[in-house]
Amino acid sequence: MALSAWIATRSATARNDRKWFACVGFTMAEILLSLTIIGVVAAITLPSLTGNINERTWNTQRKALYARFSQAFPLLDSINTYSSGEAFVSGALAKVLKINNICDKDHIRDCGIVSSYTNLAGSQKSFPLTLSQLNSTMVSISVFYTRSDGTTFDGSFSQDDQDVVAFETQNGESIALLYSPGCRPSYNETSVYVAQEKVCVNMIYDLNGHKGPNTVGKDMGILTVYYPSDSIVVAPMPQTNNVSDSVEISDAAKLCTQSDSDFRLPNKEEAFALYVNRDLIGRTSGNYWTSSRSQTSRTRTVLWVMDMTNGRYGIQVPGDGAAYHALCVKR
Repeated sequence: MALSAWIATRSATARNDRKWFACVGFTMAEILLSLTIIGVVAAITLPSLTGNINERTWNTQRKALYARFSQAFPLLDSINTYSSGEAFVSGALAKVLKINNICDKDHIRDCGIVSSYTNLAGSQKSFPLTLSQLNSTMVSISVFYTRSDGTTFDGSFSQDDQDVVAFETQNGESIALLYSPGCRPSYNETSVYVAQEKVCVNMIYDLNGHKGPNTVGKDMGILTVYYPSDSIVVAPMPQTNNVSDSVEISDAAKLCTQSDSDFRLPNKEEAFALYVNRDLIGRTSGNYWTSSRSQTSRTRTVLWVMDMTNGRYGIQVPGDGAAYHALCVKR
């Protein structure tokens, strides 16, 4: 083939190739449609992805906060000898924890505490400014109860109301603390009692202050401290819903782990923390199982059951067919 003929053939081939590429290219409409689809998919998946990242971050922060407080409180000699929450924070807690700022009831927003929050049930609530606003039975309660053997129990407890005090930690958490100076030690109770008298301190924490979502179970939660000496600190995070409203104890614990391996039945201190903060979790009535057992005699083992209406702890013989609520928590 002559050189001129070969060049002509290659030129024709190149022109055909350009025409083919022009034919198989994307139109502007197709590009816009593709971008729209990508945008829709991103809009659907991005909030879920961001939410999962936030959940993991909050969970890590919550555990770190609990670790610091559970190590700090046992260092205090006694925690029921102060006149107010503000005196307790400045005179005791600030000696064992790094606190940046302390705010009285009228200035809690200066410490990152919001005026309202969303509770675990999804309702908007005003932030409690006193112990009685948190739970009125923490100031005064009288529980009359007739035992199965016909004997009666009259549990009475009262103390002066206390104002909230807020502070910020060096790690950036905002804490609202409600003090209960009338708290008493454990007497290793083996029958009915009211647990209000065992609570010394209740704290509502916000891991990121004024930033959202200001919702219990996300960036907000609770820390409750029992007994003036040899104190116990709990920070239960309950599930949004009861796993059952009527279940025997043999099934209650199983339902918790079946719903989520991180969850379990609360012990009696954790269950009462839920009672103290019942407005925060959106539960105000019903009897709830706990995982705590008591030995009333050498042969009789019983389980503690908590009444969300009045804070009474009762005992129940396992296996007798009784059915109560099951609310699971993670620690």
